[in-house]
Amino acid sequence: MAELHVIGQLSGASGFTSQNLFCKFGAVAGRSWELLEGLDQGQTQLDCAQDGEMVVWAHPLDMHYSCKGLAGWPKLHFQIWSQDVHGRNDICGYGFCHIPTAPGMYELDCVTWLPEGSVGERIAAFFVGGHPRLKLEEVVYTPGDRFRLQTTTAGMLHLKLGVVMKDFAQNHVQC
Repeated sequence: MAELHVIGQLSGASGFTSQNLFCKFGAVAGRSWELLEGLDQGQTQLDCAQDGEMVVWAHPLDMHYSCKGLAGWPKLHFQIWSQDVHGRNDICGYGFCHIPTAPGMYELDCVTWLPEGSVGERIAAFFVGGHPRLKLEEVVYTPGDRFRLQTTTAGMLHLKLGVVMKDFAQNHVQC
């Protein structure tokens, strides 16, 4: 079987309204893909950056897949969370990116977004705090319903990924 190895890190984030951030992440792939080694989900530590500086996580990513075909190429999805001085967590952004389809080293910037919510939810968020959340988190990385959402830009997630491919040609899998 053809194999894909993704090695890298979640470097950090910038452009968010809060500077106390952590990230929950996951990887999804189609039915023709199998995760052989590594973790396909996780969470970074909380980092408190100075104003105007990038939040730094340097959280490692290491996933090893085997595949029978290209359908359902793996993608990464993210939730950026903030923590206030009382220890309360609130969503700051959702995002996703496809793993590059060619071997090599990549530095990726993933734009994140938040649902705007109804007028009532925005008023409640202003006075009480908290942002509107998605009911189904799969909307982040599936193409169907995401395009109907009213969203606002939240910030940028920075990744460094190394992609290694093995036996794609021998198994007649063309990229």
